[in-house]
Amino acid sequence: QAQLVQSGGGLVQPGGSLRLSCVASGFSLDRYAIGWFRQAPGKERKEREGVSCMDSTRAANQYYLESVKGRFSISRDNAANTFYLQINNLKANDTGDYYCSAGRTITSAQRVCQWEFGVDYWGAGTTVTVPS
Repeated sequence: QAQLVQSGGGLVQPGGSLRLSCVASGFSLDRYAIGWFRQAPGKERKEREGVSCMDSTRAANQYYLESVKGRFSISRDNAANTFYLQINNLKANDTGDYYCSAGRTITSAQRVCQWEFGVDYWGAGTTVTVPS
């Protein structure tokens, strides 16, 4: 059964760092576009926003939400069938449920993040809490 299994998350003080992981099973991440999405507390599913995405090309083009540029970094290890979101200098408004995604699509990283375009699989989500 194809699925994405997430780990990481937790309570982190402002300015701290965290790494989220997403392991794919039942399929190979090679040729899949990947992404990380955030749903802030009290927001509806439709308000989930793409914070960082990477396309499926060898160039591994990336897209970042403006508010996370310079602090978030997406990476992948196809050999381990795993991808990551490194989050540095955490802020209170980074709090939320983070979901990883994968889709076998050749679309741009920006379209994946902005429209959830081509997403085939979702992780179950993991919570990141940064107190204000």
